[in-house]
Amino acid sequence: MASVIHYPKSRRDENAVNDYHGSKIHDPYVWLEDPDSEETKRFIEQQNAITMPYLSACETRENFKTRLTEMWDYPKYGCPIKKGAKYFYLHNSGLQNQSVLYVQDSLDSEAQVFLDPNKLSEDGTVALAKRSFSDDGEFFAYSLSYKGSDWVTIKFMKVDGQEQLPDTLENAKFTSMAWTHDNRGLFYNRYPTGDKADGTETDLNLNQKLYYHVLGTSQSDDVLCAEFPEHPKWSTGAGVSDCGRYLILTPHEGSAPFNRLFYCDLKYQEGITGLLPFVTVVDNFDAQYEYITNEGTLFTFKTNFKSPRYKLINIDFSKPEMENWTTLVEEDENDVLKWATCVKQNFLVLCYLHDVKSILRLHKITGERLMTFPLDIGSIVEHFGKRKDSEIFYKFTSFLTPEVIYRCDLTQEDPQPKVFRETNVKGFDSSQYQTVQVFYPSKDGTKIPMFIVHKKGIELDGSHPLYLFGYGGFNISVTPSFNVSRIVFMRHLGGVIAIPNLRGGGEYGETWHQAGCFGNKQNVFDDFQYAAIYLTQQKYTSPEKITIVGGSNGGLLVGACINQRPELFGCAVSHVPVMDMLKFHKFTIGHAWTTDFGSPDKEEDFKWLIKYSPLHNIKIPESGAQYPALLLLTADHDDRVVPLHSLKYIAQLQHCVGSYEKQTNPLLIRIDTKAGHGFGKPTAKIIEECSDIYGFISRNVNLKWQD
Repeated sequence: MASVIHYPKSRRDENAVNDYHGSKIHDPYVWLEDPDSEETKRFIEQQNAITMPYLSACETRENFKTRLTEMWDYPKYGCPIKKGAKYFYLHNSGLQNQSVLYVQDSLDSEAQVFLDPNKLSEDGTVALAKRSFSDDGEFFAYSLSYKGSDWVTIKFMKVDGQEQLPDTLENAKFTSMAWTHDNRGLFYNRYPTGDKADGTETDLNLNQKLYYHVLGTSQSDDVLCAEFPEHPKWSTGAGVSDCGRYLILTPHEGSAPFNRLFYCDLKYQEGITGLLPFVTVVDNFDAQYEYITNEGTLFTFKTNFKSPRYKLINIDFSKPEMENWTTLVEEDENDVLKWATCVKQNFLVLCYLHDVKSILRLHKITGERLMTFPLDIGSIVEHFGKRKDSEIFYKFTSFLTPEVIYRCDLTQEDPQPKVFRETNVKGFDSSQYQTVQVFYPSKDGTKIPMFIVHKKGIELDGSHPLYLFGYGGFNISVTPSFNVSRIVFMRHLGGVIAIPNLRGGGEYGETWHQAGCFGNKQNVFDDFQYAAIYLTQQKYTSPEKITIVGGSNGGLLVGACINQRPELFGCAVSHVPVMDMLKFHKFTIGHAWTTDFGSPDKEEDFKWLIKYSPLHNIKIPESGAQYPALLLLTADHDDRVVPLHSLKYIAQLQHCVGSYEKQTNPLLIRIDTKAGHGFGKPTAKIIEECSDIYGFISRNVNLKWQD
């Protein structure tokens, strides 16, 4: 293996000490929290000066990049959506940096480019974030993200003639985009701004407000419709009902699947001129309420109220008291309801998750189940269907299926889905691979599902390099998906892919989510570590051949696990991770994560956070093992998990472990520019990043390229 790397000597401020409930915690790299300081910029330059030459010298990197580019060059489509009489869909011909929005007069007519984000920047770093058409399809609003930031700019078009309108809305973030049905304008969210709002700042995002913008007016004239100054951490989702009469407001605090529920009857508003008189339906954060459809005052919501696997309920806004609520579709005994939509006035399409695999069902609007759609083992990752339409589209994928878009015409007496569009990847033969699902025991005996994907016919002799990916948090379900870079890893590097569905996710509903939150967070780390143990015991691989990978909350997972059990892994890749669990809530939107992590400002929460916080648990392993080879990845415009988490962690790791005589594995950080938390990253940057990652993995688990 490589000789010891000499890391930059970074200044330590030994006087930086914080008091947490009587515990004195040193913070020697607090100066790295200032992204604009010359010292921070110099630190980044010094780190990249080590990392980039190391990555460039990885033997398989160029082979990987060439093959990945070839395989990435296949057409990718989004589900068609119908607005007015026209259809719209996203399409990427293969290697375009951003997908292009196309329009068709009918499904059989020739498609025309409607909006091409690739023309908005030479390097592809301007991305189309959200889209919103007026109810009749006359107008189009869209938000643009620059360099990966969560901040967006909202712009407008008249659909006929693709006429760009002069209206521009700034300072929007995590925003709704809901048109009133008279086409006068739309509701959106924005934050007060500080000195700058370009994605490189670290200021807290507080006091989000709901505004109404009237087309043809200046943003300075926008009407403030809802604010909660006594609750600065609240965010406010807003949507207009199918009938156009009601504005539904769903304030939430944090990232948990819980929200309050308010509404305003717009019929009795003589124009939208000020704060709207909302009626309270639910005034606590005990459950989630997601609008599905309504008939007059009878509203249907998806909820986890007393139903951790979710159900559909009806609430009559003319008598909204809880004792009048009725259940429309009961909670399933085993499966988790992920989404529902109303189509053709009197049908409901419901998508469930059964052991991390999608199931699609058709119900009457009265709740009665009619049929289950035929579906392979995999995931529905996109869908479209509206109450006024008679058809639905949905996109299916799996580990070995790039994408298949289905269309189902509900005017048929026996509606059956038909393949609308199917994609093939040149040079990929799915019959050469297989996917299995196993259920392995975690530390406490809980059975954890895990997908394992590999070439057919491999010998279980412990020799295979293994890519172990995990997340485990925020009610997010990690379902089967197609990933070209992983295909190249299996095909040309002899790799095995393993994806365990850790507690903390949403794979089995809110109970599963809560089993990985707050003081239960250690369950998530145990689940991941025991996946590695299981895979070693079953002789898929051996510890020195295992690479663990995760991003964001999954990056935290990687950081905690290499601190706790470094001997289980040979390599680790941590994308945009949360590493400082004592200060995460002090930057940008970090305060929203206290609903999963807890808050270090509370003594009870501090006691469990300090036990696993990656930044605060770095030490020379007692087992005598070294840390696995580590590649951290962050970016200068990540305003979700700000780069300081990664910068402070790598500085502390290099200081504590970098000079340890047994630490020959590299401890490196790759700091990207004009990029953020991951959304909207141009194809060229993705391919470069993947090539660096797999080159790093290959070099550190000793892999050879296989033609």
